[in-house]
Amino acid sequence: MRVIAGEFRSRKLKSLEGMEVRPTADKMRQTLFNILSPVIEGSLFVDAYAGTGAVGIEAISRGARQVIFIEKDRGTAGLIKSNLAMLKAETRGRVIHGPAGIYLGGMDADIVFIDPPYPLVQEYDAAMGAVSRRKFPLAIVQHSSRFELNEEYGELRRYRVVKQGENSLTFYQLTSQAEPETAGSDPGESDPAELDPAELDPE
Repeated sequence: MRVIAGEFRSRKLKSLEGMEVRPTADKMRQTLFNILSPVIEGSLFVDAYAGTGAVGIEAISRGARQVIFIEKDRGTAGLIKSNLAMLKAETRGRVIHGPAGIYLGGMDADIVFIDPPYPLVQEYDAAMGAVSRRKFPLAIVQHSSRFELNEEYGELRRYRVVKQGENSLTFYQLTSQAEPETAGSDPGESDPAELDPAELDPE
């Protein structure tokens, strides 16, 4: 696993043998950050259910001023700290060891990325419930393309879905705000903007 672009481009990240995590694939991370490119610089970014921390570290590499990593597994949280230390980026990342659904309810940020283990479907409601109560301006959820998320969570409304095979990204914004000035994905990649997840054919 490596950092794709920015300050730490091509730097390899550590992972743990046999760890029960599903790191966000390079292609999906590339698509995510292509879309976020207009808003990532200087942002406060939360990487919830952070796993190896690859998404949050990518955010730091691309200019986020600070990233908060939330990870329930103690060993994996330690791995994130190790990766930050290896990159000499400890002051730009804060690692919280604990359940994302609880800690999200007590913080504010510009962008939150939520990626629970796919089988733990109850975590989506827990996390999005917390995010909607805190009124995060922009939330992105990675999930199985077979799993349909709600169109709305409180004042957060879905405005974009990007599908890549078995994995999808769903983007939410506050209904009181104009649509974030996010960008399109790479040409040729699946990016059905404004597509209802019900219209996505399961594979």
